[in-house]
Order: sequence, then structure tokens, then C-alpha cells
Amino acid sequence: MKLAIAKQGETVSEHFGQCEGFMLFVIEGGEIKSEEFVESPEHKPGVIPEFLASVGVTDVIAGGMGGGAVNIFNSKGINVFTGISGPIRAVAEEFAKGNIESSGSICSHTHSH
Repeated sequence: MKLAIAKQGETVSEHFGQCEGFMLFVIEGGEIKSEEFVESPEHKPGVIPEFLASVGVTDVIAGGMGGGAVNIFNSKGINVFTGISGPIRAVAEEFAKGNIESSGSICSHTHSH
């Protein structure tokens, strides 16, 4: 599986669409096998979910995420975990162990795109 965590500094970004980029982790057998940073593409409706799907992401973690992005991920079979906070590496390790559950935190504010 390939996990993307929305990054702000060394912690999980509170807002998916406004993060500086994503840490991508390849996870096999409950262990992190590789990791890399990718910059976030521009924040326009649908751009970031399409980008992450194109690089093979299977799971996404963020503090919060708008409903439109969640719907796009769901339509592509990508699992979304929101309401998550903390240091990125620690969150990735807990995810690899199966210890991360989504709180369902969806951003309800509107964007003027």
C-alpha cells in the first residue's frame, strides 16, 4: 500500500488542501519500506486527489479535508483518514501497524475557486 500524509513542517497538516506537500510511504507487511516527499500541486478543486491517485496512493491522512476531495478519493477507492494529528513519522508507523482510525473530520468551509 502507499500512504500519503498531508505535511506542514514535521507534523500532519490541519488542512489537506493547504499543506506544503505530502510524505509518501510504501508500507508492506506492517512496515515502512520507503518514503519520499512530494510538493503539493496547486489548490484547485480535484487537482490534489487526481495527482495522488496518479502516483498510486491507496490511503490518505490529513487533519481535515473538504467533502469534494473526500468524494473524489472515495470514487477512486482511496481510503481517507481525517482528524489525525501528530508527528508524521510516528503517524505513519502507527498506520503501518493498523492503529489509525479516522474521526471523519470534514472541513465545512467554502472555497472561492
